[in-house]
Amino acid sequence: MKKLLIASTSTIYGSGFLEYLLPTLTSFFKGVSTIIFIPYARPGGISYDDYTQKTALVFKKIGIQVLGIHEFENSTQAIKNAEGIFTGGGNTFELVHQLYKENLWQILSEVLENGTPYLGTSAGSNICGISMMNTNDMPIVYPPSFITLGIISFNINAHYLDPIATSNHMGETRETRIKEYHSYNKTPVIGLREGSWLEVIDTKITLKGTLSARWFEKDKTPVELPTNTVLKH
Repeated sequence: MKKLLIASTSTIYGSGFLEYLLPTLTSFFKGVSTIIFIPYARPGGISYDDYTQKTALVFKKIGIQVLGIHEFENSTQAIKNAEGIFTGGGNTFELVHQLYKENLWQILSEVLENGTPYLGTSAGSNICGISMMNTNDMPIVYPPSFITLGIISFNINAHYLDPIATSNHMGETRETRIKEYHSYNKTPVIGLREGSWLEVIDTKITLKGTLSARWFEKDKTPVELPTNTVLKH
């Protein structure tokens, strides 16, 4: 039975790293003593060790030990034996590149399908979809493929931002970019605003948090999904 928490971001305005999610993580990882952390996305170029230490300090508050996957000689075996997994945010291109380099896609997919609890934030959420093609990140490296886990049947646009009517910004909006994506692709996309997440329990996918999300399908008008909506995909 799949068990995932797919969050738009690790940090919301006025709050610390993962702070807003801690009450949820306490119950989500109930019975888990140690999680494997995948730091490959490296936000701001942070080292794997520093990113893992930062994460460990937070999870210590709820009695969970954190081990970085880079600390293991056999990363495939580490994923296979994991009680729980957290993939942090950062650059999705770098994350996907490293997961291909370490040949971890198959084992990661297998353990998640079999029920290992998984937390993803930002880039770590983007990889849960069919592909990473709706990331907002710069292509700082070139992964072998944009295909990702496909644990859910749509793509994620994390950190989704609405157009600001009073802004003088003339660049593309997130909605415009997703419309461009749908000129060539059919996969639906959910725009997850910061502070929102998807709770996946087996085949049930529920929007959580205090904000609505925006749902995009090819050749259809975007739809606002209220919090606690159960997605029919």
